[in-house]
Amino acid sequence: MQAKNIAVIGSGRIGRAWAIVFAKSGFDVKIHDASKEMLSGAIPSIRESLDDLASFDLIDEPVDAIVARITTCESLADAVADADLVQENIAEVVEAKRALFVELDRLTKPDALLASSTSGLPASTFTEGIEGRARCLVAHPVNPPSLVPLVELCGAPWTSHDTVERARAIYERAGQKPVTVNREISGFLLNRLQGALLDEALSLYEQGYASAADLDTVIRDGLAMRWSFMGPFETIDLNAPDGVADYAARYGGTYRTIASGRKPFDWPADTLEKLDTERRAVLPRERIEERSRWRDRRLMALLAHRRDIEDGEA
Repeated sequence: MQAKNIAVIGSGRIGRAWAIVFAKSGFDVKIHDASKEMLSGAIPSIRESLDDLASFDLIDEPVDAIVARITTCESLADAVADADLVQENIAEVVEAKRALFVELDRLTKPDALLASSTSGLPASTFTEGIEGRARCLVAHPVNPPSLVPLVELCGAPWTSHDTVERARAIYERAGQKPVTVNREISGFLLNRLQGALLDEALSLYEQGYASAADLDTVIRDGLAMRWSFMGPFETIDLNAPDGVADYAARYGGTYRTIASGRKPFDWPADTLEKLDTERRAVLPRERIEERSRWRDRRLMALLAHRRDIEDGEA
């Protein structure tokens, strides 16, 4: 039987975005949060985000129809009783996740998938010893998953192949772009790639090679122009007449030289304080949420553009 019911545990920014992802794809969603205050604000916030999506023509039906598929539940048991997949979004605390997954294993159907949105904790750290551990995995999204479709699927050593394949099918039905991490690694794929770039950017900033604004420009108006529609391997494949092997022959020595002289960034407080001061001069702290909303609307515009381009290529 095809999965229909989703439980979202945690109604913060990520949890609300997951509710949108699933509900606008036709799933019935139940949301639970231990905080009644957070839970009470979930539906109004979700409706506001859906209104934004509608303004970019990124949903296929009225906002009310999507919201009608989302129910808030004060009881964890009520939220997960009929779930085909549970998407957990609580704090990045191993003990808290372990306690929750023990409860989820007890309260859910035996074949329900139990997925964590954790951005850094391997599933093995909080699912070992659980009777139904074979159905547990990480499903790490990008913030917010309602606008950035990547989701990284990574099981523990005891997660079954069927679990990963079933999860992948559900996320694909929900319009996401799942990738499978073949074995556990700290940070999974996205944060390791992002971390390598961030480490070098911070190191260059610390050594005084450029301002924070100019380093942002290098990515935004340089690398990201290509990376918004192709990855690094396809990029280098197209940047030499005969592809990847030709690129490596031409530029491999340069990259080896760069790597040998690279200075790792150790996250010293004085450099981070300097960076924060530079950023606050550009964006006062009280305007961060406003700028985040601006970012989300730019992502919506990009999604709309990509959809139109893909429709034209079909």
